[in-house]
Amino acid sequence: MVPANQLGKRGRAGLRFQVCEPVHALLLGGEPMSRDASRRVRIDKQHPGVYRAQLEVAKAVRSAVESAGLGRTLIELVNIRVSQINRCAYCLHVHVRDALLGGETAQRLAVLPAWRNTDLFTAKERAALALAESLTTLPDDRMQEHDYAEAGDVLSPEEISAISWVTIAMNSFNRLSIISRHPVKPIHPATPTPAQRSAP
Repeated sequence: MVPANQLGKRGRAGLRFQVCEPVHALLLGGEPMSRDASRRVRIDKQHPGVYRAQLEVAKAVRSAVESAGLGRTLIELVNIRVSQINRCAYCLHVHVRDALLGGETAQRLAVLPAWRNTDLFTAKERAALALAESLTTLPDDRMQEHDYAEAGDVLSPEEISAISWVTIAMNSFNRLSIISRHPVKPIHPATPTPAQRSAP
């Protein structure tokens, strides 16, 4: 994700497949790391020029998504599902948070790994998730063709292209955070006030 000081409100509220980047700013504050994580090379910091180029790709993908008319809710579902498959803890932390802030329900996020077995997702969301899963796991050619054909029954060529680019970008940022071992900062529940503790 583009650092907060480089994005306006629209950018932060819009497409966030590049959202793994905020951790880089957060970690500059000295977030504790595990012993294993401290040995990892922060590749975004080791080669900042390459990382900046990655951010430019993310901006271009965001423009493609906006041009295709795809909404934030659908894009965040793709971001989260790809991150679940890749087991990127940091990206899941950020994108689940952003999805909830954007109005997504906890119920839909809870069943997202089993989206095929529910009726909670729209036809377009299901097509996007199927395409994103296929592009992330890269099954055999026959299955790829099947997934692509199913997506094509619902999505326009521009939507297929935009979702494909979102998936590619999210996979890339997943790997950046996994390789660099970006940690997830614990969120502790707020301590109830005395009045709240005594409330019936």
